[in-house]
Amino acid sequence: MAVLNKIRQRSLFLILIIALALFSFVLADLFKNSDALTAKSQNIVATINGKDITREDFLQKVEAAQRQAGPNATSTQVMNRVWDQEVRNAIMQTQYDELGISVEKDQMRDLLKTALATSPEFLNEAGLFDENKLNEYIANLKETSPAGYEGWVNYEKQVANNALQQNYFNLVKAGLTGTLAEGELEHKLEGNKVDIKYVQIPYSSIPDSIIKVSKSDISAYISKNKKKYEVEASRDIKFVEFKETPSVEDENAIQAQLSTYLNGRFVDETGRKDTIVAFSKVKNDEEYINVIAESDIKFDNRFVFKSSLPTAVADSIYNLNEGEVFGPYKDNNFFKISKVVAVKQIPDSAKVRHILIPFLGARSAPPETTQTEAEAKVKADSLLNILKSNRSKFPEFVTEFSSDQGSVANEGRYDWHPYNTMVPEFNDFEFGGKVGDLGVVKTIFGFHIIEIEGLKDEKKAVQVGTIARTIEPSETTIDKVFRDASKFEVTVAKKDFEEVATESKYTVRPVNGIKVLDENIPGIGNQRQIVRWAFEEDAEVGDIKRFNIPGGYVIAQIVAKHKEGLMSVEDASATALPAIRKEKKAEMIRERVSATTLEDLAAAENTSVKTASAINMKTPTISGAGREPLVVGAAFGLNEGETSKLIDGDNGVYMIQVTKVTPAVVLDNYQAAANRVEQRKSNVVNSKLYNALKEAADIEDNRAKTQIQ
Repeated sequence: MAVLNKIRQRSLFLILIIALALFSFVLADLFKNSDALTAKSQNIVATINGKDITREDFLQKVEAAQRQAGPNATSTQVMNRVWDQEVRNAIMQTQYDELGISVEKDQMRDLLKTALATSPEFLNEAGLFDENKLNEYIANLKETSPAGYEGWVNYEKQVANNALQQNYFNLVKAGLTGTLAEGELEHKLEGNKVDIKYVQIPYSSIPDSIIKVSKSDISAYISKNKKKYEVEASRDIKFVEFKETPSVEDENAIQAQLSTYLNGRFVDETGRKDTIVAFSKVKNDEEYINVIAESDIKFDNRFVFKSSLPTAVADSIYNLNEGEVFGPYKDNNFFKISKVVAVKQIPDSAKVRHILIPFLGARSAPPETTQTEAEAKVKADSLLNILKSNRSKFPEFVTEFSSDQGSVANEGRYDWHPYNTMVPEFNDFEFGGKVGDLGVVKTIFGFHIIEIEGLKDEKKAVQVGTIARTIEPSETTIDKVFRDASKFEVTVAKKDFEEVATESKYTVRPVNGIKVLDENIPGIGNQRQIVRWAFEEDAEVGDIKRFNIPGGYVIAQIVAKHKEGLMSVEDASATALPAIRKEKKAEMIRERVSATTLEDLAAAENTSVKTASAINMKTPTISGAGREPLVVGAAFGLNEGETSKLIDGDNGVYMIQVTKVTPAVVLDNYQAAANRVEQRKSNVVNSKLYNALKEAADIEDNRAKTQIQ
């Protein structure tokens, strides 16, 4: 009981102790997760001028952009594209908000009217834009297609953003006038001219080898030119690639397999009867190629001219008789044997006109398409029947019914074009018929009503059947590459990376200056996984890791980690050394020169006095010396007959004397020059305004921290 009494007496003290312990636990957890105490949580991709871009919103836009871009664009490319767009929108929105400019409902309607003025689905019978049709279209989208409606909303936002940006740019341009004083200055910069005599002591006259540049010199130069040498955080790596490439034995095995189809087989190597008829003797070539031989390239029944055959073997195949076989031969990444299945004469070019009737699901069908395939076929057949009795209606039907905007302006006509230009069904009709033929053909785009208007230049064409095998490594080769990569990975963990690679005759490939959001590694392409690894928080210089890449492996090592800030002395040397040498050479020249006249300087430096005429400030170039803005500026600061002191130019040290000053012609009015100044300022807005706003913006990029890339 005494103990319990003591506990009760000290209950407040115990509560405080427990509270402090819990508080310490929470604090410890916060310090472990620094984002909880610092600027942004893991949910904020970026903050631009105080506006947050959330991870969820950003990734939704990336997903939509990826669908639109298709499979050819990498995820990193799409993310960077969306990032640039989001940054631009945020920066520009800051400007719109500060100025109070926006796009209101009435203006939006006007913008849409202008943008859609030529879209047939929004025009009335008189060919004028009909707002009611637009309203119906939007209402129908909203009711029937959520994805389509979302696309429309995004389109409206894009139209509005474009209009806002144009308004903003126009406001800026309106404030950029060219005054008469600026016009007069422009005229004088072009018209004021001086003639000079000069002596140039080129920097190249002093060998680089005698100029000593220390690390402290480079460090001081970096400090004086900080903006030039600011860099992002980066990594240097080196790697060895192990490729799963076919060996000579693999290629020989593939050719031997093809030879079985070339010669035929009646008894296999085990004595089991397994008849394979020789390729030259089969009748059903398509079945033989696709099913029996299981070719990696399926049978194509189209005829081709000699120019379409592989260049190296074109003569050998083209000159075969029907039924004869050539091969095996190597073509790109295949071994092939080819057979001439048939020969015939085909025109090499055709001229046609057509009407395309689309249907739901057809490729490139306009958004307003509602008719089914059956309905489109009925329409095409009915139009064909009318045209058979009255072909003069063809242009009229093209305008009214065809969805192929690429040919509507030319009455549905495709002028002379080569064989195999169009999709197969279209091509077969036009090159398999005769002039005047009229018919309906179905393709992936819909139903085409085609009239053949011209055929010319018949040539020999061949139908070629080909059995192809991809040249790829065997399991044995793949296993060997895996073993080699594994052995190298284990060995370099204990020994020097370069030494082991040299001993094994592997090529080490260095890659320097990798940035946190890069994705491409020179030589092996898109390898975002390697970049992520190099920038992991616990990654250290010397770390080694194996990566699976398409067709093999990469063993990579981190060579260096560079922090954000100023470039290192070593990295800056390439650009800093020439500039420092130039400064030191100028100093050496000044120290040895005592001459005060051009003639004495020329004699002392074993050179000559040169002349340059009609120099102006607008284009500060000196004949015989090149572009020298500082020297030209100094010339305009001298009186006629006056000689300068030594001037450090871009290409050497100069002494100049002005021999003649020619003032610009005085004009009664400088408005024309002022107009040129104003136009030049206006032109700069489109190319430089956004970049200036971006440079001045407060952009906090958390993409790497939020691990969205």
